[in-house]
Amino acid sequence: MAVSNVKVQFPCEVQKVWDIVTSLENYAWRSDIDRIECVGEKQFVEYTKDGFATRFTVTKQVSCKQWEFDIENDNMRGHWVGIFSQKDGYTELDFTEDVTAKRTVLKPFVNAYLKRQQRQYMEDLKRAVDDMK
Repeated sequence: MAVSNVKVQFPCEVQKVWDIVTSLENYAWRSDIDRIECVGEKQFVEYTKDGFATRFTVTKQVSCKQWEFDIENDNMRGHWVGIFSQKDGYTELDFTEDVTAKRTVLKPFVNAYLKRQQRQYMEDLKRAVDDMK
Protein backbone atom coordinates (compact mmCIF):
# COMPACT_ATOMS: atom_id res chain seq x y z
CA MET A 1 0.00 0.00 0.00
CA ALA A 2 1.18 3.52 -0.83
CA VAL A 3 -0.31 6.79 0.31
CA SER A 4 0.46 10.12 -1.30
CA ASN A 5 -0.87 13.50 -0.26
CA VAL A 6 -0.59 16.91 -1.87
CA LYS A 7 -1.83 20.26 -0.56
CA VAL A 8 -1.92 23.38 -2.72
CA GLN A 9 -3.59 26.76 -2.83
CA PHE A 10 -4.98 28.72 -5.76
CA PRO A 11 -5.82 32.45 -5.63
CA CYS A 12 -9.43 32.06 -6.78
CA GLU A 13 -12.88 30.97 -5.69
CA VAL A 14 -13.42 27.33 -4.76
CA GLN A 15 -16.28 27.02 -7.29
CA LYS A 16 -13.87 27.68 -10.15
CA VAL A 17 -11.44 24.95 -9.07
CA TRP A 18 -14.29 22.54 -8.27
CA ASP A 19 -15.75 23.00 -11.76
CA ILE A 20 -12.41 22.29 -13.43
CA VAL A 21 -11.53 19.25 -11.33
CA THR A 22 -14.92 17.54 -11.38
CA SER A 23 -15.81 18.09 -15.04
CA LEU A 24 -15.83 14.83 -16.97
CA GLU A 25 -16.49 16.65 -20.25
CA ASN A 26 -13.86 19.41 -20.13
CA TYR A 27 -10.62 17.55 -19.52
CA ALA A 28 -8.41 19.04 -22.25
CA TRP A 29 -6.34 20.73 -19.52
CA ARG A 30 -5.08 17.28 -18.44
CA SER A 31 -1.82 16.57 -20.28
CA ASP A 32 -1.93 12.86 -19.45
CA ILE A 33 -5.51 12.07 -20.54
CA ASP A 34 -6.68 11.22 -24.04
CA ARG A 35 -10.36 10.85 -23.16
CA ILE A 36 -12.86 10.21 -20.39
CA GLU A 37 -15.79 7.88 -20.91
CA CYS A 38 -18.80 8.01 -18.56
CA VAL A 39 -20.14 4.51 -17.98
CA GLY A 40 -22.82 5.24 -15.42
CA GLU A 41 -24.08 7.92 -13.09
CA LYS A 42 -21.19 7.39 -10.68
CA GLN A 43 -18.60 5.66 -12.87
CA PHE A 44 -16.13 6.82 -15.48
CA VAL A 45 -13.00 5.58 -17.22
CA GLU A 46 -9.96 7.71 -17.96
CA TYR A 47 -7.74 6.70 -20.87
CA THR A 48 -4.13 7.84 -21.00
CA LYS A 49 -2.52 9.02 -24.24
CA ASP A 50 -1.26 5.46 -24.79
CA GLY A 51 -4.70 3.91 -24.20
CA PHE A 52 -4.28 2.64 -20.62
CA ALA A 53 -7.66 2.62 -18.84
CA THR A 54 -8.37 3.43 -15.19
CA ARG A 55 -11.87 2.96 -13.78
CA PHE A 56 -13.31 5.34 -11.19
CA THR A 57 -16.39 4.90 -9.01
CA VAL A 58 -17.52 8.05 -7.19
CA THR A 59 -18.21 7.24 -3.54
CA LYS A 60 -18.87 10.74 -2.20
CA GLN A 61 -19.54 14.14 -3.74
CA VAL A 62 -20.31 17.27 -1.74
CA SER A 63 -20.27 20.31 -4.02
CA CYS A 64 -17.20 22.53 -3.53
CA LYS A 65 -16.16 20.53 -0.47
CA GLN A 66 -15.35 16.88 -1.11
CA TRP A 67 -14.99 14.42 -3.98
CA GLU A 68 -14.02 10.80 -3.40
CA PHE A 69 -13.75 7.75 -5.59
CA ASP A 70 -12.44 4.23 -5.79
CA ILE A 71 -9.78 3.64 -8.44
CA GLU A 72 -8.87 0.46 -10.29
CA ASN A 73 -6.83 -0.53 -13.30
CA ASP A 74 -4.79 -3.56 -14.33
CA ASN A 75 -1.92 -2.56 -12.02
CA MET A 76 -3.52 -1.14 -8.88
CA ARG A 77 -6.62 -0.41 -6.86
CA GLY A 78 -7.27 2.22 -4.25
CA HIS A 79 -9.16 5.27 -3.08
CA TRP A 80 -8.79 9.00 -3.75
CA VAL A 81 -10.07 11.80 -1.49
CA GLY A 82 -10.19 15.43 -2.56
CA ILE A 83 -10.98 18.09 0.03
CA PHE A 84 -11.77 21.60 -1.26
CA SER A 85 -11.95 24.63 1.02
CA GLN A 86 -12.03 28.41 0.74
CA LYS A 87 -9.68 30.36 3.02
CA ASP A 88 -8.77 34.05 2.88
CA GLY A 89 -9.53 34.41 -0.85
CA TYR A 90 -7.73 31.19 -1.73
CA THR A 91 -8.94 27.76 -2.63
CA GLU A 92 -7.09 25.11 -0.69
CA LEU A 93 -6.91 21.57 -2.05
CA ASP A 94 -5.95 18.56 0.00
CA PHE A 95 -5.78 15.44 -2.19
CA THR A 96 -4.89 12.01 -0.83
CA GLU A 97 -4.48 8.85 -2.86
CA ASP A 98 -4.16 5.46 -1.19
CA VAL A 99 -3.39 2.59 -3.58
CA THR A 100 -2.23 -1.00 -3.54
CA ALA A 101 -0.30 -2.59 -6.38
CA LYS A 102 -1.93 -5.71 -7.76
CA ARG A 103 1.41 -7.28 -8.66
CA THR A 104 4.32 -7.72 -6.27
CA VAL A 105 6.82 -6.55 -8.88
CA LEU A 106 5.11 -3.11 -8.98
CA LYS A 107 5.04 -2.47 -5.21
CA PRO A 108 8.46 -0.73 -5.02
CA PHE A 109 7.39 1.76 -7.72
CA VAL A 110 3.89 2.73 -6.57
CA ASN A 111 4.90 5.56 -4.24
CA ALA A 112 7.10 7.27 -6.86
CA TYR A 113 4.37 6.80 -9.48
CA LEU A 114 1.76 8.45 -7.24
CA LYS A 115 3.97 11.42 -6.46
CA ARG A 116 4.77 11.93 -10.16
CA GLN A 117 1.08 11.69 -11.10
CA GLN A 118 0.04 14.17 -8.41
CA ARG A 119 2.79 16.62 -9.41
CA GLN A 120 1.73 16.49 -13.08
CA TYR A 121 -1.95 16.85 -12.15
CA MET A 122 -1.27 19.95 -10.06
CA GLU A 123 0.91 21.53 -12.76
CA ASP A 124 -1.87 20.96 -15.28
CA LEU A 125 -4.49 22.28 -12.87
CA LYS A 126 -2.47 25.43 -12.18
CA ARG A 127 -2.34 26.14 -15.93
CA ALA A 128 -6.10 25.52 -16.22
CA VAL A 129 -6.88 27.88 -13.34
CA ASP A 130 -4.52 30.54 -14.74
CA ASP A 131 -6.15 30.24 -18.18
CA MET A 132 -9.55 31.03 -16.66
CA LYS A 133 -8.45 34.34 -15.10
